[in-house]
Amino acid sequence: MKVKEIRDLIDYIKSTGLDEVNIETETFKVKIKRSSDVISQPHFSPAPSLPQVAPHQAPEPTSDGLAPMPKEVEDRKHITIKSPMIGTIYMAPNPESPDFLKVGDVIKPGDTVCVVEAMKLFNEIEAEVSGTVVKILAENANPVEYDQPLFLIDPS
Repeated sequence: MKVKEIRDLIDYIKSTGLDEVNIETETFKVKIKRSSDVISQPHFSPAPSLPQVAPHQAPEPTSDGLAPMPKEVEDRKHITIKSPMIGTIYMAPNPESPDFLKVGDVIKPGDTVCVVEAMKLFNEIEAEVSGTVVKILAENANPVEYDQPLFLIDPS
């Protein structure tokens, strides 16, 4: 079947109002289906019940008599390196090489911290700040989203 014949068939379907046509011979098979113009309505499910919250307990004082700093406040003093794109993160340049970073490493601007593969292209992600790696938030060979936190860096 030639392209012109397929186009003629599509025009015929449009003019007749048919929704679908299947043609099958020994040498080819063609299925043409008209897309529906119906917009599906969103399906709303009931909101899940709220989880039970455990009563808040005061933090135990540390050896210096002060309460430990809450995790949220502690994380605010760190700089977060985030993924600039959607893809798969790799912590090393290849499977046989050591990881670009480990907790405790000191980095400076321009250092490669990981690689994100997007559409078969491997993009080196470079540090834009100096500091010490406090926490690695992503796992090797796992998908990452745009703006997903990857590393926590202590700039001091």
